[in-house]
Amino acid sequence: MFMTLLQKRRSIRRFLDKPVESEKVALLVEAALRSPSSRGVNPWEFVVIRDRGMLESLARAKEHGSSFLGAAPLGIVVCADARKSDVWVEDASIATIILQLAAESLGLGSCWIQIRDRPHSKERTAQEYVAGLLHLPAGVLVEAMVAVGYPAESKSSHPREKLGWSQVHTEVFGRPYREHSAAERTGTETS
Repeated sequence: MFMTLLQKRRSIRRFLDKPVESEKVALLVEAALRSPSSRGVNPWEFVVIRDRGMLESLARAKEHGSSFLGAAPLGIVVCADARKSDVWVEDASIATIILQLAAESLGLGSCWIQIRDRPHSKERTAQEYVAGLLHLPAGVLVEAMVAVGYPAESKSSHPREKLGWSQVHTEVFGRPYREHSAAERTGTETS
């Protein structure tokens, strides 16, 4: 079931004009809070946004690649307190993908909007812009924003044969990975 979820999940940037039910928002938040965290530190912070004006303001966080958030019914900003963990980026990234997979499992579409290390303008970072809008305290840094809603577009899965199999190595780098037959994978092959 998990592989099916991974196979069909795609980045969705167009959403129906339909709110995400409170029950589903609560499940998304729970999924994010259940994310793995290095040493159990849980440095993440999540800001759940439904206000249309705030979503439109956040959609201007970057020059490119964030405008679709303005038409989403829900945005979740994934932050972390960098003072709590030296691996806050990894922890926040894990929480972000867990959030996206949970959205897919609930029949919702989503798209990751990278904020960390991105410019808002020549004078300001996307971090500074978002932190100002959301009144983030010092030390709380934004990894990403996730646009969430009911998809208004349909995308087919990436074909299995087009995956980057040449980027997988066996035992040492450069030794090609050879996919095993279904019988070998299940251990049912007979001699």
